Amino acid sequence: MKSDSSIAAIIGLNQKSRVERPLFSCPVAAGFPSPADDYIDQCLDLNELLIAHPSATFFVRAAGDSMTGAGITHGDILLVDRSLTATSGKIVIAVINGELTVKRLLQTAATCRLMAENPAYPALEITQESDFQVWGVVTAVIHQF
Repeated sequence: MKSDSSIAAIIGLNQKSRVERPLFSCPVAAGFPSPADDYIDQCLDLNELLIAHPSATFFVRAAGDSMTGAGITHGDILLVDRSLTATSGKIVIAVINGELTVKRLLQTAATCRLMAENPAYPALEITQESDFQVWGVVTAVIHQF
């Protein structure tokens, strides 16, 4: 059984900057290329697209491989919104017994678990004795190739 250290760094959000980039109005074909429209429809600001609640949003750099099944790999940057309610099935940043982790929250009437998305890692059972707090809900993953 592997040990899990899934958070490498917490990064603040600079709310002052806007970075607008062109957004083309026609989608990019994943199959055969299309000679269709190649003009810009509008400008897109990634802050507006990805961040619904700027004052409650922060970034976390993922470490390790416990969430690869959810598309989160080592070094990815996760956008985390503290204002969202952590419901069952959501990927969350949590503190359990003093350690930060990123996991999928699974709740039933009788149990609460933090689940890795890699079979090499065990579920973390949350009991009444656990020191447990959800810091926020992961809303997006920035993954570089």
